[in-house]
Amino acid sequence: MQLGIRANLDQFLHQLLQVMLVGFTIGMMRTVVPALSESEFGVPKNSFMLLTAFVVAFGLVKGTLNFVAGRLSERIGRKQVLLLGWIAALPIPLLVYFAPSWGWIVAATVLLGINQGLTWSMTQTSKLDITRADQRGLTIGLNEFSGYIGLALAGIITAYLATIYGPRSGLLMFGMTTILLAMLLTVLWVKDTLPWAKSEAAKHKAGISSGPLARFPTNISAQPTTWEVFTLVSWRDKRLAAISQAGLVEKFVDALVWVFYPVFLYQRGISLPDIGWIVGVYGFVWGGSQFFTGKLSDHIGRHIPNVLGMWICGAGVVLMLMGSGMAWWSLSAAISGFGMALLYPNLSAAVADISHPNWRGSAIGIYRFWRDLGYGIGALGLGIAAHFSGSVEAAFWFVAISMFVSGGVLWLFGEETHPRLNPASTAPAAADEPPALTVRVVSQIPPGGRCTLYTGYGQAMAKHAGALFQLEISTLRDANGQGFPAIWLNGNLIKPSDGVIVMPEDIVALLGGCDIAVSDELHAALNQQIDKLLNEGEQTC
Repeated sequence: MQLGIRANLDQFLHQLLQVMLVGFTIGMMRTVVPALSESEFGVPKNSFMLLTAFVVAFGLVKGTLNFVAGRLSERIGRKQVLLLGWIAALPIPLLVYFAPSWGWIVAATVLLGINQGLTWSMTQTSKLDITRADQRGLTIGLNEFSGYIGLALAGIITAYLATIYGPRSGLLMFGMTTILLAMLLTVLWVKDTLPWAKSEAAKHKAGISSGPLARFPTNISAQPTTWEVFTLVSWRDKRLAAISQAGLVEKFVDALVWVFYPVFLYQRGISLPDIGWIVGVYGFVWGGSQFFTGKLSDHIGRHIPNVLGMWICGAGVVLMLMGSGMAWWSLSAAISGFGMALLYPNLSAAVADISHPNWRGSAIGIYRFWRDLGYGIGALGLGIAAHFSGSVEAAFWFVAISMFVSGGVLWLFGEETHPRLNPASTAPAAADEPPALTVRVVSQIPPGGRCTLYTGYGQAMAKHAGALFQLEISTLRDANGQGFPAIWLNGNLIKPSDGVIVMPEDIVALLGGCDIAVSDELHAALNQQIDKLLNEGEQTC
């Protein structure tokens, strides 16, 4: 299976459309609902803790579902998790339409958290499955570009629909159209990308991955448990821990934009459509700039853009309080949006850089757990700051200070993760001459049967005869060498003497013909592989 955007362009574009629809779904809740919380849904004036309750609920649920989605997708596949996310979203527009009180909005936001945790995680993970390591910044940049452009467009469109048809009817029309379309596209056109991840993991295991090797953590097993990955990402690896805390804190900004930007602007006499445009500027700059900032990090690295993004984003929050008027507030929102564009795709890319394909889905899910938990923690902090000060301005200062401090933590404890710019150290080659023996095995994913046997032969010859072992993944079944299962020595296909399975004697005979001595250790290792197959039974391949 080939990796790369061009090689998988059809599925890549389908996933970009999916994440735009994911952005539509959250965007419909970000302008109309907070601005009209008092007049339409009965939230008492200056009830800051009640107002933030729906974002706290969203953050806690979405963070948890991110964690679940990553691990679940490694078991049932990416497509099934994506579809489950869209099914969870179906009641949201109906709950908003019939809501008699703010409690119904909180319930709708819980379902929104489930939807976003499952769907956005899967669109990102699926794209990473099918693209190369040197395209991760661009890949995540395009993913977030599409999602946040969708979010910004939805905020503006629903503001106009609410003005024309009323807030409830406008959100119902927009929401049901978006969710039903997304479900249809998922069922008909989206492919599961888990096989690509398994293929990449098999190549890493065989030691034949192309390009510089990333600095993967060493204090984790090859097939780790959920708890092992969780502790690694959360605190045992200082790089991943620094990235996770930055992800958590940057969500304070998004919680502020969601909850208090509309209230702050509405209190100053700004109309609903104009609030949609100001908040939309934040989303448009954030989304649009990621088209470039993700690709930028593929060239200059992740660490510097991440740290600068934290500080620039915090500066934009402070500037909102330093002036007034549509132009000033739009400029301030744009600065925060640009800071977000620098950090948002590249924090995720940094996690993907140093997460092994065997547990990358889980690592991304755990990072996203901590990141989106920032919605809940941030919204709670916003509510407390506004409640005890009696004004929303205190919430802005709380967020800005948090961003500056978190950026400093990331600067001190993080490091460059791009494998080309900071690769894992490798031992120098023992000699300049090429190995005398090259073994190529053609297998399927998952292997089993003869594919597992032939891979074992190759690994045994690499260990005991210094062979260069190459594992090639194929979807074509052809035992004559063009597909799987097949094993080649120095360009020669080994044909089984019994017409079915290549035995150790077949390999020894060909090695002897190439004047390559067969040690007792190699002979024993080859026999051990066939014994495994005979004891376990040939299951497939």
